Amino acid sequence: MTYLSSGFSVERWTRSSRSAVFGCVIVLAVLALAPPLMGAGAVDRLTALFVYVILAVMWNALAGYGGLVSVGQQAFFGLGAYFTVRLADAGLNPFVSLLAAAFITAALSVPLSFFMLRLRGGEFAIGMWVISELVHLLVNLDQLIQGETGTSLISLNAYDSATRRAAIYWMALIAMAGLLGLLFVLLRSRAGAAIQAIRDNEDAATSVGVKVMATKRLLFVLAAFGVAVAGGLWLATATTFQPKTYFSIQWTAYMIFMVLVGGIGKFEGAILGAILFFVIETYFGSMGVWYLIGLGATAVLFSLYMPHGLWGAVERRFALRLLPIGYRLTLPKYLMDQHDR
Repeated sequence: MTYLSSGFSVERWTRSSRSAVFGCVIVLAVLALAPPLMGAGAVDRLTALFVYVILAVMWNALAGYGGLVSVGQQAFFGLGAYFTVRLADAGLNPFVSLLAAAFITAALSVPLSFFMLRLRGGEFAIGMWVISELVHLLVNLDQLIQGETGTSLISLNAYDSATRRAAIYWMALIAMAGLLGLLFVLLRSRAGAAIQAIRDNEDAATSVGVKVMATKRLLFVLAAFGVAVAGGLWLATATTFQPKTYFSIQWTAYMIFMVLVGGIGKFEGAILGAILFFVIETYFGSMGVWYLIGLGATAVLFSLYMPHGLWGAVERRFALRLLPIGYRLTLPKYLMDQHDR
């Protein structure tokens, strides 16, 4: 906490936020011990939850903090899975292939960013969808993939099911924790302040010396990397790769739903949204088209009546900040008393 004159103070860490970080460490430690103690179904479901958290946090970083609303992130999700299959077929260990595929996808996103980041608003959103469809068509041309027939990550069969399931679980847990930690540190840095300044007013950010394109490119590539990791993890769990599944716009729709419900532009909101989506899918996912209609209706209602999401409502009501990104100005007591009156 930094104290200013006349009783004003600026704070970032609070007692609740320190407790939250400590609690997160405890939860991660407990989750790391889960595979030997839980059944196969529970381990698979938790792995899916970790993937959902990664997807929500990456889309929230791109749109909620960077102002880059994309409806084409399934391009990176599909590429993460595709390159995993390709590298594994070339003889690379499938678990190493998963990580290498994410780096290849991130590398490809760099030249892509030189074109896409020139677009703004709806042009960027639709442009990303067009890129996703183009990449989908190109992947279908690969003879290994056999069009929409797809293929499988058969090299995973070298491991017994229990070992494979535990390894994928731990990889997903480490990836989720690592990406959350990396994004948290980034957003609290000078680059994070620049990212949010660009979101609020790109022209104003340029006028004060922010390197707009370089900063946006950093966030774009990070989001591509994270979503590609999620795609590879999902493939490792399902083992089967079909382009129409991995390049489906439903993945971006899920990301948008999680972030809107949890709270766009809120670090805790994306995590909360992913957990809520996971619970809804677990109990209502078997309802087919009605499940999808329900998700869409819920997202619309939240956009209209709770635009800051669930976490935004909690934060406004209780002034609770568990994982603070920015700063908060605390007023002196006499001003707070006058405000209460």
